[in-house]
Amino acid sequence: MPPTLADVAERAGVSRQTVSNAINNPDLLRPQTLERVQAAIQELGYRPNRAARHLRTRASHLIGLRLPPAQEFTANAAMDRFVHALVEASREAGYHLLLFSGGPGKPETTAEDLVRGYDDLLRSTAVDAFIVTDTYLGNPQTRWLSERHAPFVAFGRPWEDPDETHPWVDVDGAAGVELATQHLLDRGHERIAWIGWAETSFIGQDRRAGWERAMAAAGRPTDGLAVRVADTVDAGREAADVLLDSVRPSAIVCASDTQAVGVLHSLAARGLHPGRDVAVVGFDDSQVAQVVPGGLTSVRQPLEQVAIELVRALEALLAREPYDARGVLLVPTLAVRGSSG
Repeated sequence: MPPTLADVAERAGVSRQTVSNAINNPDLLRPQTLERVQAAIQELGYRPNRAARHLRTRASHLIGLRLPPAQEFTANAAMDRFVHALVEASREAGYHLLLFSGGPGKPETTAEDLVRGYDDLLRSTAVDAFIVTDTYLGNPQTRWLSERHAPFVAFGRPWEDPDETHPWVDVDGAAGVELATQHLLDRGHERIAWIGWAETSFIGQDRRAGWERAMAAAGRPTDGLAVRVADTVDAGREAADVLLDSVRPSAIVCASDTQAVGVLHSLAARGLHPGRDVAVVGFDDSQVAQVVPGGLTSVRQPLEQVAIELVRALEALLAREPYDARGVLLVPTLAVRGSSG
C-alpha cells in the first residue's frame, strides 16, 4: 500500500494536522518541524491525495485544454510542441493539464459541438481554468466562456473584438514573415511571392502583412505575386505551379510549412532545386522542415515562452491579481536552412 499521511506523521513524530500544514500551509510551521516533515515525506515517497485536496479546497489544480482533431495531409505539428511545453510550464507552477476532445472535426461541426467539452467540465467543476487555443473568426469558445464568467487565458489575440479584456498571449506572425522576407531580400531576391490563407483568416492576414511590409520598405512590387489557398500540401503545390508558370518568382514565402512542402513538391516535379533555383521559406519550423533534404528555412514560434506566459497569466487570474488587458505579444525567430540558399 502507498504511504499515508498517518505514516508520515508517525515517521516525523508529529500530528496529522502538522503534516497537512507542511503540505498546504508551510509558513505556519517552525523551520525545524517543517524540515523534519519534509524529510519523512521524501523518505516514504508520500504523495498527497489530489481528490481529497480538491474536496477540501475546491481547487483541482487542473487546467483544461481542448485538443483539436489532427489535421490530415499537413505538416502542422505545432500543437504537439505547444502541448508538451504547456505540460512542463504547468507542472512547474503546480498544475496539471487535462486534455479533452476537440469534437469530430467535420464540416458539419456546430458551435454546440465546439463548447460541449467546456460545458461538461464546468458543470463537474473538474478544472480550475481553461487555456483556449482557437481564437479565429467565428469561434464561439472565448465568448461562451466569458458569458459564463469561467476563468480562461487564450493563446491568440481576440481578433474579432480588440476591446476584449481576457488575458491572452500570441506570436507576432507579421514580424516573423517580415523577418523571413528580409532574409530573402538580403540574399538578392527581388521577385518574392507569397502563398497564404483565405482572406477570412486573421492569422493569415497578419502573416501576409509582414511580407507586404518588407516588400514595401525595399521598394519591391507585389502585384500578381500573392495567392490565397487552403492549408494543405496539395494546395501549396498547385499555388506554386500557378506562380512559377505566370510570374516566375525567384523566392516564395508561405504562411505555413504545409504549404511550403507543397512548393517543394512543385519544384521537384520541374527538376528545380530549392535554394539554388527558387528559394522557399515556411512558417512554424515543424519537424518536417527540419528533416526534408537540405532543410526548409522556416519561422519558428517561441512556443516554450508562450506556455510560460500563459501559465503566468493563469496564476494571476486565479489569484485575482490585476492583469494588463493588452496581452503579451512575442516575436518569433528564423531557422535558416538550405531551402533559402
